[in-house]
Amino acid sequence: MDDRRSGAFGTRSKMIRRGCPVWNRLNLLRAGSFCLLPGLIVAMAGCTQPVATTGRDATTQAASSSAASTQPGTKWTVDQLKQAVAPVRAGRKLTPQKWPNGARVAVCLSFDIDNESPTLAQGITLPVPLSGEEYGATVGLPRVLALLDREKLPASFYLPAVSGILAPDMVPQIMKSGRHEIGVHGWIHEDLPALNNAAEEERLLQQVIEYVTKASGKRPVGNRAPSWAFSNFTMSILRKANFKYDSSLMAMDEPYELMSNGQATGIVELPVDWIQDDELYFGPTGTMPSAELVFQTFREEFDRAYQEGTMFMLTMHPHIIGHRSRIGHLEKLITYMKSKPGVWFATGEQIAEFVMPAARAR
Repeated sequence: MDDRRSGAFGTRSKMIRRGCPVWNRLNLLRAGSFCLLPGLIVAMAGCTQPVATTGRDATTQAASSSAASTQPGTKWTVDQLKQAVAPVRAGRKLTPQKWPNGARVAVCLSFDIDNESPTLAQGITLPVPLSGEEYGATVGLPRVLALLDREKLPASFYLPAVSGILAPDMVPQIMKSGRHEIGVHGWIHEDLPALNNAAEEERLLQQVIEYVTKASGKRPVGNRAPSWAFSNFTMSILRKANFKYDSSLMAMDEPYELMSNGQATGIVELPVDWIQDDELYFGPTGTMPSAELVFQTFREEFDRAYQEGTMFMLTMHPHIIGHRSRIGHLEKLITYMKSKPGVWFATGEQIAEFVMPAARAR
């Protein structure tokens, strides 16, 4: 069976490209061919890495040998290990002593407008999963924007160009208030590590830059890699394209400078985290269906960021957070954050611009 058609192991998941397939959030409901399984069973079913069994026979020895062959890092020298991680590393922390107007914490409400793009990137054209993602344009985004308008808050929207092309009213809706930012999120939410082609990756990035620039009237300055997944070429391509900041990596939970092969890149990283992503909890294989518990987690993340004086970066998706049972909890979270003194709500661009002088001062 073609997994792309069945939806069993769809590549939409951010996590599957970052490590063990245990973390793969299967696309079970997107094509409707499989039933959800309890947490650990899902995890075990998703893990396709070879595992040696116990025993003394030749079969066991062969399995052990096969498992070892999938772990080349066990044979690498110290220099090879250092070279392996050198292309993208965390540099200095960039959190200022005080945020603008003496604020204690910076809050960025960010929305990845994936919609149909990841599904179409896989070649899936089934109407039902596509309709569930079109919801992001028809209902989810308008609900999100109405909430932001009521609260008079800015937000960052990261857009795959194809999502915008299929729903051309979205970009004008986002830009109407003058408060929001549009950053790039791939051409069609492509899988950059699987693409593994520097020229093609650069071509797709230039296409989305041109689209966002024309559609919004402003060249994007922020990048969020599709699925938060860099290829081996992404860092150099972003530098060449002169992005001010990226928001895809996880080495800290506050702004930091990006290093590449021991050198500062001049790009600010506004890190993300699975804990602060609505898709982890509410997606087809979400492990915490209670919106109340999810937003309690978000609130606790904000509380610690507030205590430490750093940044709270919340990642959401209009086709997920825009549902009726969830948007009200987002509104409660916003009310809670606004009740605290010294909270600076800002776009990713505004945060990056504020911390950038520190990144440039060496």
